[in-house]
Amino acid sequence: MANNGNERSSQKINELGLSKADYKGRPTTLCQGCGHNSISSQIMAACYELSIPPEKVIKLSGIGCSSKSPTYFMSRSHGFNTLHGRMPSIATGASIANRSLKTIGVSGDGDTASIGIGQFIHLLRRNVPMLYIIENNGVYGLTKGQFSATADKGQKLKKMGVNPFMPIDLCMEALIANCGFVARSFAGDPKQVKELLKSALNFNGTAVIDIISPCVTFNNRDESTKSYSWGLKHEYPLHDVTWVPSYDEIEMDIEPGEIMEVELHNESRLVLKKLGRDYDTSDRLAAMQLLEDSCCAEILLTGLIYLNQDQETFQSVENLVEEPLARLKQDVLRPSEEVLEEVMTHFR
Repeated sequence: MANNGNERSSQKINELGLSKADYKGRPTTLCQGCGHNSISSQIMAACYELSIPPEKVIKLSGIGCSSKSPTYFMSRSHGFNTLHGRMPSIATGASIANRSLKTIGVSGDGDTASIGIGQFIHLLRRNVPMLYIIENNGVYGLTKGQFSATADKGQKLKKMGVNPFMPIDLCMEALIANCGFVARSFAGDPKQVKELLKSALNFNGTAVIDIISPCVTFNNRDESTKSYSWGLKHEYPLHDVTWVPSYDEIEMDIEPGEIMEVELHNESRLVLKKLGRDYDTSDRLAAMQLLEDSCCAEILLTGLIYLNQDQETFQSVENLVEEPLARLKQDVLRPSEEVLEEVMTHFR
């Protein structure tokens, strides 16, 4: 016991007194090199750095390789593995029942873009407060590599032939459904993934991150836009992503290409370089044009694509009380006979 204590005291801890080991899950059973494992590592890192209590998190998923991922991070959190494509319904219910929990949903391109596309769209239009991660590899890896709805037209797969259909762009679908936080990243860029996750975890509403996550077994050919080699060669970051907690605004005047050192509120320093690309993340139409241009130019455009913090959340629209419904006692939840009579009279 003494040795364990000494080992723990030598580890770095966050504001809660927790080490990175407190955010681990069970050993992965996915293929070695799978992009999903990298994403799980960055979820753990983001929650550790933000000092989010694991017990205050609920992890949700559907069916597929991606939906096994919640097992591999934060074993102390609540978890629910739902039916194929039905995770958004459970997320909506969990969000209403206990708004004190931070909701993280992990899905795949099959789970979201095929059987679950209807549920995905309605989750977005309701703006249910949660982080929705899509681990996108273009195939059904769990059932031996069939094409998914995000597979490239003309893509070839062993034993599956050639895909004749146009792919669904899930970031474009999120924009059309008026999602307030839309981002895309690449599992081969773990630093960007982590910073986007931190930003999304602090967004009040539905935050969608579509992460290209190569399937090393069925879809890692060099010509595939879901492969490591293609992603590393074609990735074009929109911006250098670093999440900074919300304080009073720091204003500065910086020219394109200029490098500036900025002192932050916690006395740390951030070195900024303004990229030559002029892009406004609050312009929804420009975001759609950006996605279309990147598709035509065969560029893996990564970063924060769209941000709108002014939308009402589902909980706000439904006028939910601050106290989680799951904690309310029966005498509060159960209306009196007089109130029931008043309600029935109203509907007569």
